[in-house]
Amino acid sequence: MRPCAVNRRPDLGSVTLVAVTSVALAATVEALKRSMEQARFAHVLLLSDRPPAGEALGMVWRRINRLSSREDYTRFMLRELVDHIATPYALCVQWDGYVLDGARWDPAFLDYDYVGAPWPHFSDGHNVGNGGFSLRSRRLLDACRELPIDDPPLEDVIIGRRCRPHLEQLGFRFAPESLARRFAYERTRPRGDEFGFHGVFNLLPRLPASTSLQLLRSLEPGMLARSERWELLRWALRHGRLRLALEVLRRLA
Repeated sequence: MRPCAVNRRPDLGSVTLVAVTSVALAATVEALKRSMEQARFAHVLLLSDRPPAGEALGMVWRRINRLSSREDYTRFMLRELVDHIATPYALCVQWDGYVLDGARWDPAFLDYDYVGAPWPHFSDGHNVGNGGFSLRSRRLLDACRELPIDDPPLEDVIIGRRCRPHLEQLGFRFAPESLARRFAYERTRPRGDEFGFHGVFNLLPRLPASTSLQLLRSLEPGMLARSERWELLRWALRHGRLRLALEVLRRLA
């Protein structure tokens, strides 16, 4: 007999689900809701400069200063996020990623201070990983206050690559790639047993045609990198999503 759905939804009482944003607010709320459908969290926080439209049951909105750039986002994640987290861990999500299957949760994820999808373009052992869907210990968030913010201002690169040797010397543990692959995927081919994912190029193929088009139209100008837009255009053309392709072309122009 297959277990009922409620038994497949883990109780993550030591984890706060959190999203930090000043853009794609509706899509961010949807990512939080989809994650909440798959797992029970101690707290669910939306940190934004404006409240969500309508009801957002089960989550708490807290006002923060507007984040006008990637530099602002990085600074907040490294310097201020810890002030909002009261649990030992935080699961950080963005608008283009969420929990896929709560049954894939592994308690071993909590043995590490940082777990994120592996970066396949690095082969030096410092390839874990992506911050858009990542599990972080609160003690790591606290230590991040002291990390330097340099160019490029990408907080996950600062944590997972530039400052990883320093953090490991302090005793912080990064998940091995084998475990990180079961935690989430971003730029690797999905295996089908991941807990979550990140990336608009992974999100849109999961949505019905009308929903993906509506989502893309709702995004603020300049949100997607040019490389992401070209990637979406190629995918849309390969799969006959012509209206989506036209919308991507409009954004490329």
